[in-house]
Formats: sequence, structure tokens, C-alpha cells
Amino acid sequence: MSVPGEEGGRRADFGPYAVEREKIREFAAAVGTADPAHTDPAVARALGHPDVLAPPTFLAVLAIRAEERLLRDLGAPADGAGTIHREERFVHHRPAYAGDELLVTVRLKDASRRAGREVVVLESAFRAADGSPVSTVTSTLLLPDRRGNDDKS
Repeated sequence: MSVPGEEGGRRADFGPYAVEREKIREFAAAVGTADPAHTDPAVARALGHPDVLAPPTFLAVLAIRAEERLLRDLGAPADGAGTIHREERFVHHRPAYAGDELLVTVRLKDASRRAGREVVVLESAFRAADGSPVSTVTSTLLLPDRRGNDDKS
């Protein structure tokens, strides 16, 4: 994998991803949030939202899918085995809601090697079907040691 800023192949568009009430409910339960705005449409609407809203870190699940596809396209292991999540940052422009159809552009923002392993920074920019920004998820990943399979740097 080479450092971005070079031509082509360093970004990809994926989606649409449907944001579903049941998936939001499952994620809210998994992270232990009891806020009814994540599970009850009437509560969410009373708060001025169009439907239940996803917890702030919900889009990490969709980002992982898109990131894995981009990494596969760039030659990383297809199953993600041995990959370590080092950091994740979120910038939200608005909540993700049940009923949203989200598109995501993933780009390789940085790549370096440490102790024989690649460290990549991926930026996943989510937008609604109308093109308006929803959220940006930036992930820093430590990829598996592949020295036996490629260069020995």
C-alpha cells in the first residue's frame, strides 16, 4: 500500500446503506444506551427528529464494511484477521436516522510502516441520498504483519 497523494485507487464510493430501526435498536442495546430516542419513534419525533436516531458511534459499523472493501481493493487481507483498531474519530453533521439511505466515500488518508506492519488512516465520509453530509469517521488501523507475503521493509 502506498502513501496517498498518488494518482488513482486511493478512494472508493460504497452504498447505499439502509439505516434500519431494528439495527439501531440492536446497536443501542449493545452499547448500553437507554435513551428512548434510539428505540421509540414517537419519542424521537416528540424531540423533533424524523424517526429514531442512531447512537453517535453507530456509523462505525457501516464504516468498517466500506473500509474493508477499500483495503481489499488495495491488497490487504480480505477477512480483516489480525487487524487492530488503534483509533476512531467521529465528526457529526447531523444524526443518522432510521430510513436514511447513506452513501460513503472512503479514502486512504495516510499509510506508513511500523515494525513490519502497515498503519493506515482511512476517512469515511457519509452523506445522505441528497448529498448532504451526515458524518465523517476516521479510523487508524494496524494491519497484519505481511512481511512473508510482500516487501521486507
